[in-house]
Amino acid sequence: MNWLQRFMYGRYGNDQLNLALMGLYLVLYLISSLFRVDSLALLATVLPAIMLLRMLSRHPEKRRAENAKFLELVRPIVRWYNVKKCRRQDREHCYFRCPNCGQQLRVPKGKGKLSITCRSCGVSFEKKT
Repeated sequence: MNWLQRFMYGRYGNDQLNLALMGLYLVLYLISSLFRVDSLALLATVLPAIMLLRMLSRHPEKRRAENAKFLELVRPIVRWYNVKKCRRQDREHCYFRCPNCGQQLRVPKGKGKLSITCRSCGVSFEKKT
């Protein structure tokens, strides 16, 4: 194992972009094998080579910049998923948007018809919880 540590010294290693490329590779490989699409199979064989080149790169600042750009592009999707997951798991509250400013508001469930006042703009509206 010591030889692997010496070999990887000064190299970039793995990051979130490589994990996403691995997931894309698996999806493309499954689709290409199920539907016999040769162009997807070719693309699926290129992705592991890109991942390996990124992992063994001796330019970590460039790889970090690529990963940061990827994370910046993916951040809205991840945030949306986390909000949806939180709302599904929250059994005690209802979520509404203010009709004036669009602010997300949380109110307790099972209270009947409530008059909700937005904290950011002060507009009141009624909703059933």
